[in-house]
Amino acid sequence: QVRLVESGGGLVQAGGSLRLSCAASGRTSSNYVMGWFRQAPGKEREFVAAISWSGSYRYNTDSVKGRFTISRDNAKNTVYLQMNSLKPEDTAVYSCAARPGSVVTTSGLTYNYWGQGTQVTVSS
Repeated sequence: QVRLVESGGGLVQAGGSLRLSCAASGRTSSNYVMGWFRQAPGKEREFVAAISWSGSYRYNTDSVKGRFTISRDNAKNTVYLQMNSLKPEDTAVYSCAARPGSVVTTSGLTYNYWGQGTQVTVSS
């Protein structure tokens, strides 16, 4: 079992930045792909970014490319999402997720563990 806890959300003006963190605990000795997803009110959950265990492979959805960067520190069992040039349409609850293995996927259905989420609100 892996427990995930997000932090770093908040209210920011358009054009601003936030860094989200996701701390993992529990069975963290195994290799896990980590992902970030978000869900805005009235919308379906969508993939944002994912990173392989080694950090050598990263993938972002098109709408955040050039603005968001996913990274991880395995020594700290933490994954990060640096969000720059934030837009009002980035407003959502952001959740991190983990899936065992090495294959990076974009479907939330393939992730086994989820955090509770952290609210990000971008004002115009």
